[in-house]
Amino acid sequence: MSNTPAPTIHLSNLALEGFRPFFLFGSLYAALSILLWVPWYLGFLRIPTAMSPIAWHQHELLFGYVPAIIAGFLLTAMPNWTKRKRLTGTPLVLLFALWLAGRFAIFMSEKIGLPAANVINLAFLIVLGLYALREVVAAKNKRNYKLVAVIGLLAASQALFFYEFSRYEHVEIAGRLAIAAIVLMISIVGGRIIPSFTANWLKKNNPGREPPSFSRFDLFVMVISTTALATWPVAAHWNALAIPAAILMLLAGALQLVRQVRWCPERTFAEPLVTILHVAFLFVPLGFVLTGIAMLADDLSFASAGIHAWTSGAIGSMTLAVMTRATRGHSGQALHAPASTVFFIYLPIVAAALIRITAAITPQYTMLILPLAGLLWVLAFCNYAIFYGRYILLR
Repeated sequence: MSNTPAPTIHLSNLALEGFRPFFLFGSLYAALSILLWVPWYLGFLRIPTAMSPIAWHQHELLFGYVPAIIAGFLLTAMPNWTKRKRLTGTPLVLLFALWLAGRFAIFMSEKIGLPAANVINLAFLIVLGLYALREVVAAKNKRNYKLVAVIGLLAASQALFFYEFSRYEHVEIAGRLAIAAIVLMISIVGGRIIPSFTANWLKKNNPGREPPSFSRFDLFVMVISTTALATWPVAAHWNALAIPAAILMLLAGALQLVRQVRWCPERTFAEPLVTILHVAFLFVPLGFVLTGIAMLADDLSFASAGIHAWTSGAIGSMTLAVMTRATRGHSGQALHAPASTVFFIYLPIVAAALIRITAAITPQYTMLILPLAGLLWVLAFCNYAIFYGRYILLR
């Protein structure tokens, strides 16, 4: 008889690795924020924040949910990149508490004031960025300097967000800058993990054509995509740049699609844990194309569709794809997505994104189908917490 102790579920296990608190509570917050926002947007609810419904919705996705998942991913993956000790115990708990304090500060900003809420909330990204910078510099891990730079860009976007809202009572440049930073991070990280995970699975389960190694073509795609994303915020207030920016967007979308086709997505259908990465990344080129069309046609509906292809689609589905895989891998589970994950997490989040994009293109039906998109989003993230929370709390 084995003397190995049985796995136990305990709240203290949250302090073992970065993905545990940030993935679990990040998913719960993703669901809660939409549960609050949809009825608020439709006029049935109000929360004590100093922000408007649209601004709060933008802020809490881009600077609330996304940084939590970035933190969970980086704190878990970085020790493998740098060969340095992972953040655990009290320092991890304090970092998580800082993120949580930011959520409460923004929620109660009508009471405590928006400037104070801004300082509290911005502290998390600054601390996370400084920690990541220390780790990659200490390990001389130059390859990941660009990820630290993206965190810095996201923090700068957050500071600009508060300035824009405080002065104009709406936000445009900061929102675009934040989305651009996050899409850039998805392009960088996705370009590493999707072909790598695909190749690993294909070698064992479907030998044959595999994704090629990172090449000059991939570098060219990233240069064009970065340039397109950099011109997008500027084009919002400089009309002369609209057409060149639109052409860059369309070119970046086409190139990102070609890049993804080279990763053999059609050969992964037997394993949803791999397939969902490809499905999620597909929203990246879709967002580029829709945004390019919007800029050429000066069409607000397509502009909104492009933004939601990147946010509801790429951000929502890619984060859940990474969260489910990382949680299974780091808790000793098989790297296989069971039917419960496919039907109750993957399908709802992809459907939510597609419906949200449709609502943007057909604004006359927004009030009818927006609640459905919100419900599916909530179901996907709640189901992650339900099905994967036990693995997160397992030692």
